[in-house]
Amino acid sequence: MYGLNDKPTVWVVDDDKSIRWVLDKALQKARLPYRMFGDGREVIEALEYWSNQPTRTRQPGDYPALLLSDIRMPDVSGIELLREFKKLAPDVPVVMMTAHSDLDNAVSTFQAGAAEYIAKPFDTEELIALLKRFLQPVNPETAPAAPVQDDPRYGLLGQSPAILQVLRTIGRLSATQINVLLTGETGTGKELVARAIHATSNRSTQPFVAISTAAIPAHLLESELFGHEKGSFSAASTSRVGRFEEAAGGTLFLDEIGDMPLELQARLLRVLSEGVFYRVGGNEQIQANVRIIAATHQDLSQRVAQGLFRADLYHRLNVVGIHLPALRERSEDVPLLMTQFLQQAALDLGLPAPKTLSPNAQLACSQADWPGNIRQLDNVCRWLTVMTPTQLVNEDDLPPDVSEKIMPEQTQDRIATAEPLMQPQSWQASLRIAVGKALADQQPAVMLKFQDQFEQVVINEALKFTQNHRQKAALLLGIGRNTITRKLP
Repeated sequence: MYGLNDKPTVWVVDDDKSIRWVLDKALQKARLPYRMFGDGREVIEALEYWSNQPTRTRQPGDYPALLLSDIRMPDVSGIELLREFKKLAPDVPVVMMTAHSDLDNAVSTFQAGAAEYIAKPFDTEELIALLKRFLQPVNPETAPAAPVQDDPRYGLLGQSPAILQVLRTIGRLSATQINVLLTGETGTGKELVARAIHATSNRSTQPFVAISTAAIPAHLLESELFGHEKGSFSAASTSRVGRFEEAAGGTLFLDEIGDMPLELQARLLRVLSEGVFYRVGGNEQIQANVRIIAATHQDLSQRVAQGLFRADLYHRLNVVGIHLPALRERSEDVPLLMTQFLQQAALDLGLPAPKTLSPNAQLACSQADWPGNIRQLDNVCRWLTVMTPTQLVNEDDLPPDVSEKIMPEQTQDRIATAEPLMQPQSWQASLRIAVGKALADQQPAVMLKFQDQFEQVVINEALKFTQNHRQKAALLLGIGRNTITRKLP
């Protein structure tokens, strides 16, 4: 067995000798250092003893990297132990075992801070695999660089040509006051773009007001937009300011503009043309000092052809049009976006650190279809933050609606038909012969020559495997996409 200092130590506590015997054999076979305890009080005493020792005399192996505990134990129960343990070692993950699975146990376990909850009898191989996941260090190099939280591009991060074009357009609009029409599938981030346009304009210190025209009944939408005077209709017991007045000096974002009723389209067109409006039932002319950003997931030109949307209003709104790409059209941006959303989810939930995606999970998510686009991606990140027991998110942790669509058929066919790799001894022996020959021939810069050839072979094979998709190849190799570009001849 490895020494205590070679690997993290697992602490196991269970009052059942037979369970301790099974776990003793399984941990020995897995070559994981461990300490066995018969009750919870021994665990607390051992942890307190370690904590009270001078730093120079502490032995790393005497401190747990993970606690595996039964729930039902005499004297100190597993839940009581969990609570006390978390006070002394808040960052150490705890896996709870029970032969009596019920809702109360599960809820109490997670509320007390457990990372995972498993039922007895358990498969020892599956348990050891779970423990190894918790003991696996998270390599910060596997995750994209942390984005800046207050970046006005929040949610619009990426290096894909599609999103860079969107960002360039936002930049060009920053010095203008013209109206903008945003189009794209549901969930592509149209409101994020609208907020970014507002934040980078000279109206940024004034209000940004958003309204979904599809979410408000048609008979109330006019009052919602323009306000009303007291007594203008039966329910108007007081006067009310509309969204145009709320957004004075700033930006008014009209989402789902394609669903606006035709009669209200005529009034909106008049406001855009004349720059003034009246409240419902009012006689006072009010200046409309707002910038309009409209958005829709529909094809407005087609709705114009069908007589469902006014052509003159369409052209008034569509001074500059920005089409937001679907997430499947910018798959190389998915890992960076997920890093952003995982960070935000951890912050919102009050967690000490965000989850991190493994390279396989990054690749899987980059290959997923994401019909719900950015909104679905954000929701999945929150799901992973709550449901993944370890800090490192693996491919198996992904929810079914993502994992069922992670591998294109052509990639699966390639895996099925791929030629078996040479055994390590074979390529190493060939390398030794080639190096020896190069040295005997007194070739210059042997190291640089073979290093370059090695990189070329590995990168070309990865590109061949991913059908020349550089981002996917980079994820598989654990390097940056720019590195692949730089290394290619």
